[in-house]
Amino acid sequence: MSWLDTIRGIEALEDGDFDAELVAEMERVRGGRLQPIRFSTPTFKEYSSSEMKGCSKNSFPAFSVTAGACALDCDHCQAKILEPMIPATTPEMLDRKVRDLVLLQDLQGFLLSGGSNRRNEIKYEKYLPVVERLKRDFPHLKIAIHSALLDERRAKAMESAGVDTAMMDVIGAPETIREVYHLERPVADFEATLAALCTTNMEIVPHIVIGLHYGRILGEANALDICARHGIHALVLVVVMPFYTRGFGTPATADVGRIFVEARQRLANKQVLLGCARPAGMHKRVTDAYAVMAGLDGIAFPADGAVALCDAIGRPFEQQHACCSIKVGGNLEAKTMATACAS
Repeated sequence: MSWLDTIRGIEALEDGDFDAELVAEMERVRGGRLQPIRFSTPTFKEYSSSEMKGCSKNSFPAFSVTAGACALDCDHCQAKILEPMIPATTPEMLDRKVRDLVLLQDLQGFLLSGGSNRRNEIKYEKYLPVVERLKRDFPHLKIAIHSALLDERRAKAMESAGVDTAMMDVIGAPETIREVYHLERPVADFEATLAALCTTNMEIVPHIVIGLHYGRILGEANALDICARHGIHALVLVVVMPFYTRGFGTPATADVGRIFVEARQRLANKQVLLGCARPAGMHKRVTDAYAVMAGLDGIAFPADGAVALCDAIGRPFEQQHACCSIKVGGNLEAKTMATACAS
């Protein structure tokens, strides 16, 4: 049975609009190379599907050092991505909240993020001594950070503090930087940040937002070129979510799927992951199915149908309650059943 026929037999996917030629290409390229896939369900937000449950413990939350404030107020987000994060607007607040969660909810790690200034920078310097103390007192903690734009000095400071994983958005089109981000900085500054991060021993996991230019595919190929030129540990792909703001279209799922294929080919020896952000509903179900068939290594908050598709085409999977970026670099143990949240 072909993969397209298989999809039609999965209730959650049977009404999806799949590109037959694209599915056939994925089956031809990946059909004999079905590596295990990781389904990540971090505690950034509540999650449950008909196939998989989230974790009730706050084991991997996100903290924002600016609470809900962001000076850039980019068109694609308008700071709404910060709203579910836990405010930590002083170093003391971050220290207290992390220690409380370690004691009360068996905290395993956290993401440190925040809104940018007008130069797309986040001033983490005063928080790094806290990160260093937390890593000293709780060596098991895995700490990820959204770096924004920076230089090598600040990248080295994050490394010295004990940050495990650094993430940043790579934008490949100057028009997108100017019009969507309201930022007067060149594409070269984004590549320079990635190069600076790659001089450290942190795991470097850039993100590319598919459809970032108001739903159009514009700079994604150049962003992939940038990522392929540097020693990154993994790449996270996300899809713009138009419901955050007006004026955005939704990228066609087939266009998203083709970028998955290109990313998988360009970074054949790196992990390529589908991150948290993408449109909901049937768009998400089709997108996630393409990610499974394209050979991506992980999906955050998988949609209904993803598990059934793995079972149907014989792709092993496991579930982990952490940010998809924080688990890169290790060997994924193949399992055919999702692991339960520890009690």
